[in-house]
Amino acid sequence: MHQALYRKWRPTTFDDVCGQEHITSVLKYECENNKFSHAYLFCGSRGTGKTTCAKILAKAVNCEAPVNGSPCGKCPSCLAIDSGSATDVLEMDAASNNGVDNIRDIRDEVVYTPSMLKYRVYIVDEVHMLSTSAFNALLKTLEEPPAHVVFILATTELHKLPSTIISRCQRFDFRRISIPVITERLLKIAENEDIKIQKSAAQLLAKLAMGGMRDAVSLLELCAGTRKEITEELVADTVGISGRESTSRLARAIAEKDYETIFATIAEVVSSSKDIAVFWQDLMSFYRDMLVIKTAKDARKYLDLTESEAEQIESSAELFSKETLIYHCRILESVHANMQRTNANARLSAEMALIRMCDETLDASNEALAARIATLEDKINSGSFKIEPTPQNEALKAVQKEEKSEAKVAKTALVEQNVKVNVASTESAPSGKKRALPYWPEAVEKICKGDPTISGFLKSSKSYKNGDGNIVLRVDSDFSVSMIKARKSTLETLSAVLSSYEGRQISAANIIFEVSHDNDIIDIGREGIEEIIKDNDL
Repeated sequence: MHQALYRKWRPTTFDDVCGQEHITSVLKYECENNKFSHAYLFCGSRGTGKTTCAKILAKAVNCEAPVNGSPCGKCPSCLAIDSGSATDVLEMDAASNNGVDNIRDIRDEVVYTPSMLKYRVYIVDEVHMLSTSAFNALLKTLEEPPAHVVFILATTELHKLPSTIISRCQRFDFRRISIPVITERLLKIAENEDIKIQKSAAQLLAKLAMGGMRDAVSLLELCAGTRKEITEELVADTVGISGRESTSRLARAIAEKDYETIFATIAEVVSSSKDIAVFWQDLMSFYRDMLVIKTAKDARKYLDLTESEAEQIESSAELFSKETLIYHCRILESVHANMQRTNANARLSAEMALIRMCDETLDASNEALAARIATLEDKINSGSFKIEPTPQNEALKAVQKEEKSEAKVAKTALVEQNVKVNVASTESAPSGKKRALPYWPEAVEKICKGDPTISGFLKSSKSYKNGDGNIVLRVDSDFSVSMIKARKSTLETLSAVLSSYEGRQISAANIIFEVSHDNDIIDIGREGIEEIIKDNDL
């Protein structure tokens, strides 16, 4: 009778379990030293070895001649458990036996000693499916079972278990098995089963298994049914995936806005045996890899890819900015959720999404706007940005040309009249007006930081330089003058700040205070320069 490969190659010792060394090492030590717990909780995704380890543990605690903590597989106890004739090892599927009555039966049975083995072992698979009343019935028994009973609970959904159950068990978290470990295991099985397979095909199968060894071995057996050498193309055709070449071609078509290729690719998927939802997942995975390539320094560390696949994704990622990739990922994610609906038209959803990905102007979201800005920045930085000639652009150029011409004439006139307009100059302005110190607002900020108490008196003040080179501070009242002069430290700070801007020593004697509300001090800004030009008849 034919036996499925995943059953035939199920590990029989802890050493045979792949990718879970952090768990098997502890279980081996406990069994070897006879220090095992009365209740275990194995949690993790499917196909990672939970039930396998539970069966090995059941044999190990009952083995008559254990080898380094693992069952020998030869003694009567091990043979009885392997054949299924051992009545003291009970496996229960909580998905179909989830009522309180099933747990009461167990509670009534545990008081009896094992009939032929040292320990009675209860393996409860998918324990999260038990009802609330069943969990409550299990609590006391699980906390203080008889010395001859061991409970092993297994679940793929730990969050559904009550904390009272979890706290009574020794918990082990089974990790997803890495692609290299699964690949090595598949190659070993293929060699022993006389199955011809390429290493790249084994890697693809390992990746499709998503960390589950059982899924990987089942896919290997499925592909081996063709009686041909298993290649990447054969795996893609058998499993119904599109392959990297197809997704890479579609990504390039999106970048180049090649609508013909986009519609042709979707039509090819629809006409073949492939599912659009599966193809969409492949495209999402491809975009995820491009995003990692685009953002991470050591990207290949986070990608399970062959050398050729990595090079292919790197070349595709160069066609997009980070903002565009994030925008596209949002669209892919939302459409994938839409495809899960029963009445959703998957083909229409896919084509509409791809068109939106080609043209960001069709989307008013923030992600689309960020993608458009990033594209514009790339064009400007590369020098490929060009303004198309339009009547408006030509008129703008004419105005700019005229302004440049007028500015050139004005500059020539200044040179001919030998008039030097220095915005940093602090000499008295013409027409009886005084030119403000250009740095005074900034100087006031520095002075007030050193002495905040005078902030209100200096904020409204103005300053200029008189004909003797002294600094004149104009304030609005005598009270302001008395408050500024009242503290020696204030005058010292004022002198130091003014000296730093003037480039010469300014003492308290060089600072003159003036009380006035006259509006004859002009700032050196746009209005100040226009005033200077006007006074000089420029």
